Amino acid sequence: MAEILGKRAAHRAEQIAEIKRVARELIVAKGAEGLSLREIAREMGLASSALYRYFATRDELLTTLILDAYNDLGQHVESAYALVETESPRRRFIASIRSIRAWALANPSTFALLYGTPVRGYEAPTMTIAAASRVTLVLASAVNDNYASGVSEKSGGEFPVPRFLVAEAMKEFMPSVPAHIWTRTLMAWTEIFGSISMELFGHYVGSVSSTSDFFEQTITELADWLGFAAS
Repeated sequence: MAEILGKRAAHRAEQIAEIKRVARELIVAKGAEGLSLREIAREMGLASSALYRYFATRDELLTTLILDAYNDLGQHVESAYALVETESPRRRFIASIRSIRAWALANPSTFALLYGTPVRGYEAPTMTIAAASRVTLVLASAVNDNYASGVSEKSGGEFPVPRFLVAEAMKEFMPSVPAHIWTRTLMAWTEIFGSISMELFGHYVGSVSSTSDFFEQTITELADWLGFAAS
């Protein structure tokens, strides 16, 4: 009995992996908005009813793909962060940002699924928040380590927390960072992902001759602006 159950579980895992593979290919070819279980079933040579044993709706499948993508990116960035010596928060910060761009260039359609135009009619459930936060937490850790280590001097005086920030969240993840750097960190996060999106979607054509050099200049200046000491 245990052997039969094991085979069934293995077969189910194989089918789910194949469904996700086909879905990712269709997203590359046609975009996420046009994804449907019926089309996936057709590509796999199955009756559409067969897919409902694995995913009840298209949105359930999309959520699984999004979770996979966030976790894959998160693992990629966390690994890049961990490979750099702990004594250099600046190098860790820069290595992490470089790894985001490298992942995005290798997975442009998946990056677009996560950070591009929202899929009409789809609302990501709260269960995706933890996976989505992995990259953000890496960047926040680098900034916090920089100030906690004393490598970067804190500016004199107290800075009020801007009313538009959720102070509790900022304090939880960047407790050693002064309030005005919390704001800059969020601005830097926006600049990083915005710059990658501009590159992926071809918006630098005609204005930037080397997107790699431009990105390096961007992250160098962001590191300076956030108070990372040269290293």
